[in-house]
Amino acid sequence: MKSAWNQVKTQIHKKLPHHTFMVWIEPLELIDLRDDEVVLGCPNTFARKWVMNHYIDLIKAEVKRVWEISCRITLEVLEWHSDYGGYHQDEEQLPLPRVSKGQHAPTLFHKDFTFEQFVVGSCNSFAYEAALATACGGDGYRDSLFLLSQTGLGKSHLSQAIGNHVLNENSTLRVCYVTAEDFTNGMVQALRQDNIEQFKERYRRQCDVLLLEDVQFLSGKEKTQCELGYTLDALLTAGKKLIFTSSHLPDDIPKLDGKLASRLSSGIISTIESPDYETRVRIIGKKAASKSLKIPKDVVEYLAAALTQNVRQLESGLIGVAAKASLLKLPIDVKLAESVVRNIARRSQEITIASIQKLVCKYYKMSMEELLSRSRQRSIAQPRQIAMYLSRRYTGKSLQTIGRSFNRYHATTLHAVGAVERLIREQGPVQKQVEFLSRRLESVNL
Repeated sequence: MKSAWNQVKTQIHKKLPHHTFMVWIEPLELIDLRDDEVVLGCPNTFARKWVMNHYIDLIKAEVKRVWEISCRITLEVLEWHSDYGGYHQDEEQLPLPRVSKGQHAPTLFHKDFTFEQFVVGSCNSFAYEAALATACGGDGYRDSLFLLSQTGLGKSHLSQAIGNHVLNENSTLRVCYVTAEDFTNGMVQALRQDNIEQFKERYRRQCDVLLLEDVQFLSGKEKTQCELGYTLDALLTAGKKLIFTSSHLPDDIPKLDGKLASRLSSGIISTIESPDYETRVRIIGKKAASKSLKIPKDVVEYLAAALTQNVRQLESGLIGVAAKASLLKLPIDVKLAESVVRNIARRSQEITIASIQKLVCKYYKMSMEELLSRSRQRSIAQPRQIAMYLSRRYTGKSLQTIGRSFNRYHATTLHAVGAVERLIREQGPVQKQVEFLSRRLESVNL
């Protein structure tokens, strides 16, 4: 019976990309064959839903062709058991006790960074399916993933999508989401405060899923690399999930320890390329829908053709068109889009975070020290949020880079951008202030 099912899988393999087959079809096991039903086992509920939605017709067709029988396909979820060395169909499973989230549950995950909101194209399909497999898979080869791309192509989206999915499936799991820079700063602070053992405990024994962003920033940090190496050894031995993102392959990162580079490369490595035209069109459409924006088709197509660098640039163009139309009470058309694209091309060279900070300080009559201070006074905090929003909108820099420029973490930047967007929608004083500052930034002389 098993050999017959392997024949079917062999035929399916010929019709799917290898990575797609290995992620979704290879794990399926034949449980039972009845008169009019084939019962297959799959690793988990997410895999069951995905196969049912995307591959069930292909499976039916190949079963009919190879076995010369027509029958319905039923998928049942198998559970992983170390005693059996693989998946096993449970007779009964006792419910898990309720456990509250620990203090090391994740930092802020972007609510829109989910698998459902990620636009899949030829440039990123392998990365997407590998991330899905890591989020919901149980066998070892899916427990380590290295996402490689330049800035603004979606690696952080997929990383956070894994975190969002894991917690939605099981909120008791301990997810540690941290940038390489924050990991380094945390270790330095722990050493200064003489609580390095607590730091080790957090990442080695109180972590079920480690999401480590921007690995390239480990370059030259020998003590951090050493500590991280021990941490990864502990987590890999315990069978925990490890997800890394970087703009460089481990072997290409200068001054990175060879053993650590090997650990980072021990799982799946997936590259995300720049999106092609069709994918850019779908990205703009998806983001417009998520923001409840009605953008004409010809405007979407123009933006997709003109903005080719990365997803962040596409988002900047979309937000720019919507904001300019709203602030100046103009219709959204290709002429408006052309003016926004010209500004994006120009400001990529002229507008910097420093110039935005300088303009905001001048407008609100405050010093740079006040803008970058820890003060939470409304007269200082709100201009700071507006400066972060403008930095995100006009420079295309990452949340981490903007946060560092304001002595803040990336999560604070994300909150600031969202807060200003809400205030703009309310069409109150902040909208007028942002409109004025935007015009100044788009003018030749700041």
